[in-house]
Parts: sequence; structure tokens; C-alpha cells
Amino acid sequence: MSDQDKQLPGRRSIDGHTYFVAGDGSLIPEGTVKTADKLQDEIVRRIIGGALPLSTLVSDFRQKTLDEVDEFVVLLEQEYGARRGGSKGNLTFTSFDGLLKICVQVSENVVFGPELQVAKGLVDQCLREWSAGSRDEIRAIINRAFDVDNQGRINRNDLFSLLRLEIEDARWQDAMRAIRDSIRVVGSKRYVRMYQRTDPKAGWSAISIDVAAG
Repeated sequence: MSDQDKQLPGRRSIDGHTYFVAGDGSLIPEGTVKTADKLQDEIVRRIIGGALPLSTLVSDFRQKTLDEVDEFVVLLEQEYGARRGGSKGNLTFTSFDGLLKICVQVSENVVFGPELQVAKGLVDQCLREWSAGSRDEIRAIINRAFDVDNQGRINRNDLFSLLRLEIEDARWQDAMRAIRDSIRVVGSKRYVRMYQRTDPKAGWSAISIDVAAG
């Protein structure tokens, strides 16, 4: 068997000597790698090795679920001789006894164009002129709305909350129009959520298959 055939993941065997591959691609002799680092490498590879096939199973299950509910909706369309309205989401399916529920929802991927910066400038003008004492709550909402997270994303919920504020200032109205014009829907994704309950009067409990939510 060649050295190439005997190589383990993250390692290289050269002339009978084993090397660990570092993050920068360099080869570190096995004997110089700390025991704790070797153990950590082993644990990570073992856990990820178990997670990858599970991830594939979950992905396949999700697609099979969406295919089945879509096929069912097609049957309903044929029965009533009409196409459904709306998108392929925001649907709820329940078992006959009312103890099991599947929800298919659509989440839109929204980005904001350069008009948002114009809106921020107009809002800043308003903030500078309004009396701080009577507008503290609005000021806090505005600051949160235009703040970005550590990945550079705008807080959509706080930003949209500005659109619901009733402020007559013409600059504010122009800013809200700029916010609306800045909204771009660049895609959407369907989500499947499943629930169960012990009896028809009980509350729903989510059936979680997300390892992060255990």
C-alpha cells in the first residue's frame, strides 16, 4: 500500500513520517503536535463525520416534504379546477385528529438599495431639529433601525417599524418614501416547520430537527 493510500484526513505521510496539515497548508511533524491539539482534531473530525450524513438525510427529508405537499396542493387544484393564488408557501396542513401540524412558509431575502442612505440623511436632519426631550423613544427606534449588525446587515424589523410612525414632517415623509424605494426582494426560501400536541386543546410544541436548538 502506498503512502497516499495510508493517509488520514488532515495528515500527510511522506517517506514513512506522518505530518499534520496546518491551517496555512504547512506540514507539522506528528511528534511536535500537542496531545490536546491531536485530541481536538480527532473529536472535531468524529463529530463532523457523524453530522454530514445526518445533514444529507435532513436535506433529503426537507425536499421530500416540499414535494409531497406540492403534489397534494396540485390535487386540490385539479379538484376545484383552479390554480392557487400566492406563492408556494404560507400553507398549513393538519392531521385529521388535530394533533399534528405542518407549516410551509416563505421568507423573502430583502436587501436595501442606495436610497436607504438618502433616507438616513433626511432622518438625521429631522433628529437634529426635533426637541430631544419629547422624541427620546422615536430617537431610540431610529438609531436601532439604521444600525447594522456584525455582518453589515440592517435590522429589517426596526427599519420597517419606522414606516408605521405617523410623522407629518415633509422630510420624514420623503425619507419613508426613500426607504420603500430602497427595498429589493432578491430571492426567497421556503421553510418547513412541524408541530405536535397531546390533545386538541393543548398548545403546539415544535418538532425540532435542528441540532443548534436542542
